[in-house]
Amino acid sequence: MGLKVGIVGAGHMGKVHAQMLTEDERVSLTGIVDTKKKVRETLAAEFKTKAFASLDDLIGEGVDAIYINTPNTTHTEHTLQLLKENIHIFCEKPMATSFQDAKKILRLLESKNIVYQVGHNRRFAPVYKFAKSLIQNGKFIPYSAHIKMNRGELRNPPWVSDPNITGGFLYESTIHLLDMVRWLLGEVKKVECIGQKSVYNEIDDFALLLTFTSGRVATFFSSAHASWIFPFERIELFGEHSAIITEEMEKVTFSKLEGEIITRDYSQYPELVKWGYVEEDRLFIDAVLKERKPAVSAWEGYKSVELVEACYRSIEKKQRIDLPLSTD
Repeated sequence: MGLKVGIVGAGHMGKVHAQMLTEDERVSLTGIVDTKKKVRETLAAEFKTKAFASLDDLIGEGVDAIYINTPNTTHTEHTLQLLKENIHIFCEKPMATSFQDAKKILRLLESKNIVYQVGHNRRFAPVYKFAKSLIQNGKFIPYSAHIKMNRGELRNPPWVSDPNITGGFLYESTIHLLDMVRWLLGEVKKVECIGQKSVYNEIDDFALLLTFTSGRVATFFSSAHASWIFPFERIELFGEHSAIITEEMEKVTFSKLEGEIITRDYSQYPELVKWGYVEEDRLFIDAVLKERKPAVSAWEGYKSVELVEACYRSIEKKQRIDLPLSTD
């Protein structure tokens, strides 16, 4: 029958993962859980599997691994339940919506022989893999960077404006680029963040200054009330008379002051490949079947949560925050 895998959460990401898992001949999609009866039954029928009303019911089917695609603030409770059952876990970002919960999960995993992978899919997007390869092979040494994300996300979908569901806007799409900052530039040692409520009742504008242990610096701006004008997501890396510029998951350009300008255009790739979802799912199944380390570990997920927490602490205390964080 193959590896028995289940999904909890039948929204957009639940459907994305269901599509890829059913195309993997090593996997048997055992069932889908959602609190909404029509939603779970519709998705289960589409992918010819069972629909369940609760995670307990799905666990009772003897699954080997479960994908957590529920609202952010429920990730911790589902993870803790699956850890008790020693079931392999793929958890969509964020791993938790509090620094304390992320640390708790990290500690519990130390005593478990399971695969736990966080859904930071940008690491597998061809645009960012190309940028990473230039850094790794020494063709480009970044000294500074600017990152921005403008999304009209607090309006659509409407639940994104509810911090009781998201944990706060930075735990939504912005956390992907905070993870990307570490992946491309290394560990952050200082965070200075200014936030304001421009349109909504929660903080919807964030201006960050990041200092890295390497001495690199980066500015980062994220707006939750902007339009979706292209590119809503952009990273600019600056080296010695050279730069790497990304445009969402569509294009990346490498430029030197004197020399060839290289542009990689991935706009015609299938969306699930372009956004890195195909590779991250394949690597998760590889890790479970071949007893390998996960492609994005709990530590990586924990560090991205730590960055979000540092931003909110910096706003609250109106001061620079040093990393690693204390648990006070």
